[in-house]
Amino acid sequence: MQHGYFQLDDVGKARGLLQLVREDGTAIDEALLAPFDRTLARRLFEGMLRIRVTDARMMALQRQGRIGFYGEAVGQEAAIVGSAAATLPDDWIVPALREAGVGLYRGMTLDSYIAQIIGNAEDPTKGRQMPCHPCDREHHYVVMSSCVSTQIPHAVGVAMGMKLSGDTGRACFGYMGDGGTSEGDFHTALNFAAVMKAPVVFVCQNNQWAISTPGAVQTASETIAMKALGYGMEPLRADGNDVFAVYAAVAHAAAKARRGDGPTFIELLTYRVSAHSSSDDPSRYRDEAITDVWKGKRDPIGRLETWLRGKGWLAEGERAALAAKLEDDVRDAIARQEKVGAPPVASLFDDVYEHPTWLLEEQRAELEAAPRAKNPHQH
Repeated sequence: MQHGYFQLDDVGKARGLLQLVREDGTAIDEALLAPFDRTLARRLFEGMLRIRVTDARMMALQRQGRIGFYGEAVGQEAAIVGSAAATLPDDWIVPALREAGVGLYRGMTLDSYIAQIIGNAEDPTKGRQMPCHPCDREHHYVVMSSCVSTQIPHAVGVAMGMKLSGDTGRACFGYMGDGGTSEGDFHTALNFAAVMKAPVVFVCQNNQWAISTPGAVQTASETIAMKALGYGMEPLRADGNDVFAVYAAVAHAAAKARRGDGPTFIELLTYRVSAHSSSDDPSRYRDEAITDVWKGKRDPIGRLETWLRGKGWLAEGERAALAAKLEDDVRDAIARQEKVGAPPVASLFDDVYEHPTWLLEEQRAELEAAPRAKNPHQH
């Protein structure tokens, strides 16, 4: 994409902000949007709307006591789907908390995602992880790490594995939030990746809140992207609520990684409209009048919807009809997964060692022979 932003020097990129569609849904230059045909643009819209609908339904389940925890991505859908669309099937994804939509966009099923949230026998992690830790080996989506920033070195490790094996033409995408850039693992990972020219794309969703800590308190850096300069790494900074700008920035970085030219750090400027998680009340620490601005005029789905309507690619009532279909999909998956029982108790001993020791086998036998108390939640 021949956008002037990409012609800036690294300092200019770190201070600038790539934007292709304005907040009102009008294109800055329609010629720059030529790569986005009707099929791709509508797929991006559907992917974003799927996240919005799924999040709302899962939060309702949490409030009803049917799941224990949930973390929404409301207001960040463009950053998630725009980056996902720039990946290839053979690439690897190492996510943080709010990237489940990347997995869903790449082919992870709703059933698998919801099974993990419930922690039932179909959960790929066998009920061992807290909710919102999906994984999908088939689509190269690694389980999220709850320990902030520990996943960033993992992404570099995956990328270096590709490089050392001579597996060219692929990249690893390592996600994080703005708060994650203040952790030591972030600095270690970026330094190593830059020195070794690892084929990794670092994607930071700067939603401006590290739980209750605003960006201005947790870093003195002018922008998050500026941090990449200290490691000799190309920084990019895009409007994270403009799905086309996100795609353009991530595609630029991905192409660079795949051809062996090293890593890129991308800051996607967005806003965490919802709470940090179902356990959080943001009204206690931030001005929700600001949140309302991001929820309204800066909503990424509304922006894309306006652009699609202007192109004649989305008809009146289509959004509501699509949302209803996606809602049915989620409800159907929930109904299926709530009928699945818990993982077998003996599965607690699986995966501790490749071959269980005699001690584990003895413990398993004792557990299986022990009487079972009735589950108070079963009727």
